[in-house]
Amino acid sequence: MKAILEFDLNEDRDDFNMAVQAPGMYLVLWELDQWLRSNTKYAPDGTSSDTYDAYENCRNQLRDFMRENNVSFE
Repeated sequence: MKAILEFDLNEDRDDFNMAVQAPGMYLVLWELDQWLRSNTKYAPDGTSSDTYDAYENCRNQLRDFMRENNVSFE
């Protein structure tokens, strides 16, 4: 099975750039999710509960945004 995206660069340059940058954007989302995960899972003993909660809330919000936009890591 194949999928071919075709763009008229005179009219669709923004859509083309979005399609070309999508793999990098996906990787940024994954790296941010993993960074937030590690900051909660491996939080140093001195981490305040406010800091821990902030990391956890950010990760949950990121996941909510992804779910709302039909983006997943699977």
